[in-house]
Amino acid sequence: MRLLYFLVKIFAQYSLRIYFPRILKINAPKKLFGRTIYVSNHPSSFMDPIVVGTLQRPIVFFMTRSDIFTPVMKPILWMTQMLPIYRQLDGDGAVGKNAAVFKTTSNVLSFGRNLLIFGEGFTDDIFIRRLKPIKKGAARIGFSALDSMKWKKKVYVACIGINYGDPKHLGSDVVVNNSERFCLNEYEEMYRENPNKAITEVTRRIESMMKPLITHVENKDWAPFHEHITRIRRNGLNPEDVDLSISLRQRYKNSQNLADWINKQDLENPELIALKNQADTYFRLQKRLGLKEKYVYELQKTGSLNTTNHLMYLILIAPIFILASLHLGPIYVLVKRMTEKMFKRSVFWSSVKMMLGMLFMALVNWPIVTFLNNYLFHNGWVALIYFLTIPLFGVAAYHYKAHLIALKTKNKLNRMDLKEFVAKRKDLEVKIEAIVKG
Repeated sequence: MRLLYFLVKIFAQYSLRIYFPRILKINAPKKLFGRTIYVSNHPSSFMDPIVVGTLQRPIVFFMTRSDIFTPVMKPILWMTQMLPIYRQLDGDGAVGKNAAVFKTTSNVLSFGRNLLIFGEGFTDDIFIRRLKPIKKGAARIGFSALDSMKWKKKVYVACIGINYGDPKHLGSDVVVNNSERFCLNEYEEMYRENPNKAITEVTRRIESMMKPLITHVENKDWAPFHEHITRIRRNGLNPEDVDLSISLRQRYKNSQNLADWINKQDLENPELIALKNQADTYFRLQKRLGLKEKYVYELQKTGSLNTTNHLMYLILIAPIFILASLHLGPIYVLVKRMTEKMFKRSVFWSSVKMMLGMLFMALVNWPIVTFLNNYLFHNGWVALIYFLTIPLFGVAAYHYKAHLIALKTKNKLNRMDLKEFVAKRKDLEVKIEAIVKG
């Protein structure tokens, strides 16, 4: 295990458990090694390898898109056990370059180590609950390794499904579901007769194994409908419109069951199309008016929007907000500007901000806490606890801002007549329960 990989695996645990306070791992593998190729979906770019590599026990070498292997990044990526994978879109010579990479992956597997590859090959710019077609890279890497070992050792394949509430949302959920592994050596006879057929068969098997591990809406045009239904019902994975009294495991199953129901429907059914259009219109109008679904729900249930809890939070947490501003304010601004300048696609931002934020937090605040210990605490344990608590100040500050916005918004909405909009929600809710069975 390389040093930086070990350090990230240890310390990123803290960052992830702050960012995702509710984590569920299902059928998590227990072996550190095992000559296994883990194939995962890829819903959130850099967040995905951090989640799988940190939260799960196996030590893995990551297959990573080749374009980030710049001269500056190469040593860092090597120390975190990342290997480049070249795609067709990377231009001429990709196949030849992969031949060299496959020699490395074969060595990794031959020594009993594991690989992690993101089978879809890329991340959508807009987070969507579905599986994109699986590429053939995992199968090719596996068979190449078996060839190099003369088929004398066993190579396994297992699938991982990463399910986020919303990877861009601090305080969201994440569910990591694992399949049982299968032995690639089962395909030896088929591979010797027809390598392309064996690669295709294994790729199809991987895809069929991965779909039950995630929420998969087959027709991506109906993915927003799925999200709208779970938001109205408040029983899925959406991080804002959710009933947290329902367990994460149950909400994950609810999300999957609804997707399975949609996948089985006749999507040309006029009644279903009318419901989809009504839901689209409702949420589009909500956005235009500056409303949030959780506020409309509160109005429907109680008849008014409570502001007392927000005001109390702002009063009680004000001292922590001040501490957070001193310790983390400049760091937040710096990391935000750096990340958004380095990466034009917003899909990269949440993971990079999380990791850079924790790094800069440690580098900047360790000397400050040392100074405070010398002149105030005079106790190493108190200083350490204070240091480890600083990221929690940041979470409190994040919620402080959210409560401040909620207070202003609710005061404004309480002066408006929203009875008609609440009636629209109630009508939509009734129709959903009458039509949607998933």
